[in-house]
Amino acid sequence: MTTLKMTVNTYNRKSRINPEIYGSFSEHLGRCIYEGIYVGENSKIPNTNGIRNDVVAALKAIKLPVLRWPGGCFADEYHWKDGIGDRAKRKKMVNSHWGGLVEDNSFGTHEFFELCEQVGCEPYITGNLGSGTVAEMSEWIEYITFDGLSPMALERRKNGREDPWKLRYFGVGNENWGCGGNMRPEFYADQYRRYATYCREYSGNRLYKVACGPDTADYDWTDKIMANIKKDMSAISLHCYSWFSEKRACELTLENCVNLIAKSRNMEKLIKGHKEIMAKYDPEHKVRIAVDEWGTWYKTEEGTNPRFLYQQSTMCDAMVAAGTLDIFNRNSDIVSMANIAQTVNVLQAVLLTEGENMIKTPTYHVFDMYKDHQGNTLLDTFCENEKLEMNDTVYACSQSASINEKGEVFVTMSNCSADKPFDIDIELIGKEAGEISAKILASDDYLAHNSFDRPDAVKISEYTKIRETGKGMLVTLPPCSIAAIKVK
Repeated sequence: MTTLKMTVNTYNRKSRINPEIYGSFSEHLGRCIYEGIYVGENSKIPNTNGIRNDVVAALKAIKLPVLRWPGGCFADEYHWKDGIGDRAKRKKMVNSHWGGLVEDNSFGTHEFFELCEQVGCEPYITGNLGSGTVAEMSEWIEYITFDGLSPMALERRKNGREDPWKLRYFGVGNENWGCGGNMRPEFYADQYRRYATYCREYSGNRLYKVACGPDTADYDWTDKIMANIKKDMSAISLHCYSWFSEKRACELTLENCVNLIAKSRNMEKLIKGHKEIMAKYDPEHKVRIAVDEWGTWYKTEEGTNPRFLYQQSTMCDAMVAAGTLDIFNRNSDIVSMANIAQTVNVLQAVLLTEGENMIKTPTYHVFDMYKDHQGNTLLDTFCENEKLEMNDTVYACSQSASINEKGEVFVTMSNCSADKPFDIDIELIGKEAGEISAKILASDDYLAHNSFDRPDAVKISEYTKIRETGKGMLVTLPPCSIAAIKVK
């Protein structure tokens, strides 16, 4: 068996890993909100104020830190006043982006904040810059956050919420280079400055304003946004999907899977490329990157509406998730937030529902294994690696490590080879290998997944194939596996 050398240097402490890097995204798309999250108070599915209890419990278990809503492309045709007040009287609309279905607006601002309160996560709202007005965006923030006498605060109280909510994260538009208005970057920058001016901060609330950043490798967009927005911007977004639209998730060949992982590993190059451009205008990196849409994108499952973007999640997706989260950890000096697309029943979902049943996908289990990185300090790591024979741009192993305030070291790693195990000889610099505990997610099939018939076909197990060495520990990493190790 090949042995790879890895070092974890506890003396070389780097940036803080923001918990928000482990965020998610929920859009009015397919069955993400309706059926997936919200079923209404009269549903036979166990719920609290209309929100599924099983979904809330699952999201709490992975310590979901932040949830983005209401889109996505839907955000720039969403008019928030249609989603408040008596549900029976709420204005209906056509969801033109996602299937042309009638949106009845029964899930709106109050329901979203109720969801976030139940889960215990930060709300992240994307405002409508594409088809909405400055006044509309300004009044939404006033409605949510103002603790005083004003038309919007009085309207909120009339609708049953006396105290304002706290809202930190606010996106000023979404994909305005595309579905959010097909704008040029210079035009969007002018619009951002105008709209952001009226995103006021009320009653001690502080907004972290996210500007619409680039689509994948559109470095020119980043350059022009940074050149033309000089203040009042906390971060720019970055959207990047790993596409394979010709096949469904469970139809991928091994070569398809490896190529998909290669696409996902390009995230590091993208982050560093945009960071370099941003540094020309902001050398201290006060403006960060929010990767608020990322994940895999396949042909939708047979028998489902193509515009609902419903797909399975396999061990291949788990490899994508693990490698991508490692990338975000390693670049936490510039990446302040990330939101996988999406939470339930859409794209690389962490949860799938069918009636009253819910399953956790392999991607969910990755987030569960990685959650202990949240809020830790990144540690310097280096791994002697080996490239895959099928694609020499892909290294077999991915890794990241962090340390918490107690001095406990947390290491995550994955082996995306489908047939080759590795021994990872980890040297811990500056720390003795004390009490060690580990978990693993592994399968001998890269297409292994959970179904409603077999909800636990892929699950986390305790892992014991670790032994202490004089300088650290030796870990046996099987093919197609992800491990999380804690050293106290």
